[in-house]
Order: sequence, then structure tokens, then C-alpha cells
Amino acid sequence: MSPPPDPKKSEATTTGNYFVANYPPFSCWKREDAGLAVARLAEQPAANTPFGLYVHIPFCRKRCDFCYFRVYTDKDSRAVKRYINAVIEEVRMHAENAAVKGRKPEFVYFGGGTPSYLSVDQLTMLFDGIHQHLPWDAAREVTFECEPGTLQEKKIRALKDLGVTRLSLGVENFNPDILERNNRAHRAKEIDKAYTIAREVGFRQVNIDLIAGMVGETDANWQKCIERTIEMAPDSVTIYQMEIPYNTTVAGRMKESGENNAPVADWETKRRWVDEAFSALEQHGFHVGSAYTAARGDDAKFLYRDGLWHGADLLGVGVASFSHIGGVHFQNVHDFDPYLEVVESGQLPIHRAMQVDADQRLIREFILQLKLGSVDTTYFTNKFGVDPLERFAEPLAKHKKDGYLTIEGSRVIIARHGLLQVDRLLHDFFAQEHRAVRYA
Repeated sequence: MSPPPDPKKSEATTTGNYFVANYPPFSCWKREDAGLAVARLAEQPAANTPFGLYVHIPFCRKRCDFCYFRVYTDKDSRAVKRYINAVIEEVRMHAENAAVKGRKPEFVYFGGGTPSYLSVDQLTMLFDGIHQHLPWDAAREVTFECEPGTLQEKKIRALKDLGVTRLSLGVENFNPDILERNNRAHRAKEIDKAYTIAREVGFRQVNIDLIAGMVGETDANWQKCIERTIEMAPDSVTIYQMEIPYNTTVAGRMKESGENNAPVADWETKRRWVDEAFSALEQHGFHVGSAYTAARGDDAKFLYRDGLWHGADLLGVGVASFSHIGGVHFQNVHDFDPYLEVVESGQLPIHRAMQVDADQRLIREFILQLKLGSVDTTYFTNKFGVDPLERFAEPLAKHKKDGYLTIEGSRVIIARHGLLQVDRLLHDFFAQEHRAVRYA
């Protein structure tokens, strides 16, 4: 992992992971430990542990220049059908294991890639197939990521009928030139069309994603993006600051040209843009719920996020998917054909894993919940038998001194300027052996 930028020095965007999605870092998960996941899946789950499902759909019309996910743009309908069948078979195998059998997901998330790349028939096949083995009729949230250009009225209505409750539109930017420069597949005019139909259909929550700092972004254009977002009045907005992981197209071009700095805004500018967006949204009835999200109304929830950040079990299916079951992290085989071959041979496609001890679980939940902007340390004391104010006394004191947070009784409160760069601050809470390793 690239070290957090020093705020006293230049904060140019360089190659590496910035966003902290999990702990310990993915690079610490080992292929030789895959058997730990198999063994854990054979055991009964801990009582009262929330359970969720993630389904990875790796297909896209185009690969965005900043994308670092496992996606494919060259698969025909035959390959897609084969993949859907493999995902269903993987779910079936998991559903026979003690750690999964009989459990009903409280939240379901279809991510990608582009889940909305699938046709209505393919979506119906996928949903019905999974339901046979792992029904989610008790789920309080079913989230589905969409690329606006893949959405037609028939598909949007089908998603509503199939039980999707939160439609997440990958808008990223409203400027057609910026979308094209970043190799996004959709165009600006397709955003309004998809959003309008989603509203007419009556989804409980429509979320739009924005990215602060895409190639070509300017102050003037970003203000227009904020204004357009407020005009649309979605139920929630997710805003990420552009990062350039090693496996992105932008990083590849930088390596070829010998450039150290990415052709995007520096971190200070990106933080300012997010702050401007949050401030404007707050003036129009939104509340900021995390370092990346703003929502309005009581129905706008992020149960998938909250479940993950509070230690829920998560079963991830599909190529390269990540799972967290009973204190074991594991990832699936991360290439398309090998994934299919393993599943079709009747085996679970587990590629690497890591057993997480009690202290690592405490660190993981604490740092992820700091992203919410406020945490009550009594939650961790009750759950782990450890007082975070003592366990993390040194990093808390450091960030308090620097003005990034305050401590009021048992509550740690992140200041807005700290929340806007929280991922940079989290490394100080890592165990020493994880501070200098590559993230993924």
C-alpha cells in the first residue's frame, strides 16, 4: 500500500490504494490458508450474527480508465450464461455448509462490473437460481449497481419486480467530455432517462455515485455536478475521491511514461470538492452519514455498509469475490475461466484466506466505523472486552492533537476536515506489522 500522503508536503495523486475497505490488508491473505475458509464454512455460525450476500457481476461494455475491479468487456451471451450458472452452483454448494445453511440474508448487494449489463432474461435466471438455494425474502435491503446506458424501462421495471430496493446509478460525472476522457461507457443524456424511469417505477431508494477528481475535472464543472445532483433530488449520494490503484489503465500509462503523479487533481483539491458537495447537500435536506455518503429521509439506508462495518458475516459469490465468515476472510479465484472450471468441477472456488484474531477484528471494526464520523466506544468494550480509548490511545491522541477528532466521554467524533481524509488517518490504527505492507 502506498503510504498516506504527508499533509506538510505535496499531495499529488500517485499510484496506489488509498481507500481502506478491509483489515488486515488483502496482501496478507494467503493461498496456503484457503483450507481455513473451507473448515470454517463447515462450522455453525455464531448466534445472532447478521448475514449478507454479495454477488459479483464482472461484465462491462467498456473498462473505465480508473477501474480496478475484476471486469471483462469481451464475453458473449454464451459466456455470460455459463457464468450465471456457475454463480448459482457456487451458492448451492455454500448453502449446504453449516455456516450458511438455513440462514437468510438481511442484505444483498449486486456489484461489478456492471450488474445492469445483464439482460432481463439473464437477470431473472440469476435471481431465481440463487433464490432456490439461498432465499432473501427476509432481506431489508437489496442493492443493485447500474450503468445508466444499460438501463431501459423494461429492465428497470424488472429489477423492481425482482425485489431490488436500492438502485445505485454510476453517474460519476454529468459532463459528456469528462465521461469520454475517462472511458465511461454511458453518456450524459442517458443519466436523466434512467433516473426518470427509476423514479416513475417507484424504487424505495435511488442512489447516485459521483467521483471527485476524474481526469479533466475543474472547479466550474464540479459545481455544475453538485447543482445537477441537487436538482435530481436522489434519496442518497455517494461521493468517492479519485484514486489510482496499480491495476488501472491510468496507472499503466503512468508507468509507461515514467510519470509519478497522476493526471488528476491533488488530494487537497479533491477533499475540498467533496466538502463543497456535502455542504451544498446539507443545505438541501441531506445529512452526511459517512466519509462518502449523504442521504435524505428516514428510508435512505446503507445496510450493506453498516453490516460489513459492524462485523456481519458476508458471503461473496462470483469471480474474485470477498467473503467474511466467522472470523475468516477469504477471496475467490480471481480469473474468469479458472473460476468457472473450479466451480464446474464441483469445488468451492476459494483462492486465498486469512484467520483474523480478536484484536484484528477489533481494529477492523473500529477503523471502518470511524468512517461514519462518530463511534461510541462502549460498543467495542461490550463486544470485545477492550476499551478502544486505551487500546488506541496513541493514534487517538495524535489525531486529537492535530485537530482531526475530539473525544467526548465514550464517543470519538471525527471533525469534517478529518472525515474528508479519514482513509489516510486509519493507518495509524493498524498493527505495526501491517503499516508498511502493500494493501492488495
